[in-house]
Amino acid sequence: MQHAAVEETVQAHLILSPHRSARLRVVLSYLPEDPFAVRMAFPAEFSLDEVTDDQGAEDIVWVFARQLLSAGLELAAGVGDVHVRPATGRRTMVELRAPEGTALLRFDTTDLRRFLWRSRLLVAEGEEHLHLDADRALAQLLG
Repeated sequence: MQHAAVEETVQAHLILSPHRSARLRVVLSYLPEDPFAVRMAFPAEFSLDEVTDDQGAEDIVWVFARQLLSAGLELAAGVGDVHVRPATGRRTMVELRAPEGTALLRFDTTDLRRFLWRSRLLVAEGEEHLHLDADRALAQLLG
């Protein structure tokens, strides 16, 4: 069964140095059939991988816990590859760690709060388990 999804395009800044950043478009998405996760999609040109133009590069997508994003708006949160923390002003920092390197992104906290609010309209926090499709998850796992 197909459910509604939340998708929102926001602006972020990729921090290049203490005095330089690059603006980029980030697509945030939430799917009720994957109720614990959020997705952040970044343009392929920001990839650390070698990609040639004729390969039809796709956006880079990071998937991590919705709760991590929510918690990181208030206090530093995260273990492993994704860390989220509040910054000065109404900003939130998201750090993504991969074997190729680390990316530090700055978001407007209002954009992230709006996206989370919209996701909670579909699936309230604490009710994620009610939206899990065990058969579908098992089929995906077994491939």
